[in-house]
Amino acid sequence: MTTLFNPLLNGFHPDPSVVQVDGAYYLATSSFEYLPGIPIHRSTDFENWELIGHVATRPGQLGVEGVPTGGGAWAPTIRHHDGVFHLVITDAMGRGMLHFTAPDAAGPWSDGELLRSRDGSGIEGIDPDIAWDAAGNTYITFSGLQLTGALDPNAPAHLGIQQVRVDLANHVALEAPRSLWSGTGLMFPEAPHLYEIDDHWYLMIAEGGTERGHGISIARGRSPEGPFEGAPSNPLVSARSTPRPIQNTGHGDLVAGPDGSWLCVLLGVRPRSGTRAFSALGRETFVTPVTWHDGWPAIAPVQRHPRPGTRVEPDLDRLDGEWIGVRRLPAQTADLASHPGAIVLHADGSTLADPRPLFLGRRQEHLNSATTVRLDVSGGVGGLAVRFDENFHVEVEAGAGRVTARATLSGLVQEWSHDLPTPVVDLHLDSVRPDPGWRMVATSDVFRLGFSAGGRARVHLADVDGRFLSSEVTESFTGRVIGAYAVSGDVVLHSWVCVGDDD
Repeated sequence: MTTLFNPLLNGFHPDPSVVQVDGAYYLATSSFEYLPGIPIHRSTDFENWELIGHVATRPGQLGVEGVPTGGGAWAPTIRHHDGVFHLVITDAMGRGMLHFTAPDAAGPWSDGELLRSRDGSGIEGIDPDIAWDAAGNTYITFSGLQLTGALDPNAPAHLGIQQVRVDLANHVALEAPRSLWSGTGLMFPEAPHLYEIDDHWYLMIAEGGTERGHGISIARGRSPEGPFEGAPSNPLVSARSTPRPIQNTGHGDLVAGPDGSWLCVLLGVRPRSGTRAFSALGRETFVTPVTWHDGWPAIAPVQRHPRPGTRVEPDLDRLDGEWIGVRRLPAQTADLASHPGAIVLHADGSTLADPRPLFLGRRQEHLNSATTVRLDVSGGVGGLAVRFDENFHVEVEAGAGRVTARATLSGLVQEWSHDLPTPVVDLHLDSVRPDPGWRMVATSDVFRLGFSAGGRARVHLADVDGRFLSSEVTESFTGRVIGAYAVSGDVVLHSWVCVGDDD
């Protein structure tokens, strides 16, 4: 049982990796096609976490501008060696397997060097880990998922957990990849992390897929190159076929906590509905205690312990680190100079159906959430949306004398419209618990869409079933992001208020 908050990081923060340096903890997570990429959080007590920066803050560090949805920044490993922070990651279907460095985890980080095989091509695989032995060898251990050249993108070839020694100065592998240990035989062995603890090297991996079958297994050996022997109690943790409130638990990283006891950070989801079928926020970061017995770790089941509710009112004179854009940086979207105290969005012809919409968003952090923005649409058309990707989004849009609630769900579109009494309008997008009525609840939540303007009472436009924006329906690796957008002319964002809790 842990008294630490769970989720550790609310909202779309999957694939966590953590390192302790001089009494502080640094946590990195995946960001996929969103920019800035690879958020870094810092804590000294493992309870209060501050977003201190991102790895990818400049164009070109990640090649996500043209990656397909679901590609981009996958599964970082953050480590510290000889006074330098190191982060390895796969820019999937983008630049490839990359190595970043920084003297300070807050950044700025390097441009990222491609890790290459001996023939000069990129190392083919995902979820890289970096480790050093006492002799000075650098090991990159990774999941051998083959993303390029796959005959069937839904059934790519998989070579199991692989490893190479690398010349880190030149970012070149010193050998051909060798196979290590690929778990208990479940699908998609991935997320390897290599640790030297006492007189053994431990290889911890995820397997079973990142959905309900997800879990963590571990092996040990006398050398970082193996051979490795699997733990007798594998999988160490999995929520599959259990009633636990946190499901899909896996993809973990080990670290000694502030009191010296061991912890595992890992991803999981918080499903709702009568059959717990729909995870509205996608994969989040959790933490759970680890104990050691006869040289093997035991990972406790993940317990639910949500944080108190929050009220977020960002200062619109600047862009704090929580703002993110889709395949473009927020600074490429938001104009802070034209209207002091507000953010102006200049439409560029894109819509929410495009891979690079004119969209400025923040992660939905709570299962119950109410967001209100004040927009001036006298010079354009725009709105407030919650999106998983370009095929799944729900919005309330204003301009040209109309306000429209809209649900776009994989090609199915439904709209509800009303006259707009004034061009300065408050748009409301709430995520609320469904009313079960007389039947079993069959959804995660309900989106309640509306507007208010001219001092009048709120006008309710529509309710939309929230299950359609869940990770199970969209099959997305990300999560919900709520944002303002523009589709024509200029739209001025005057205020943003988001209130949420997890009761």
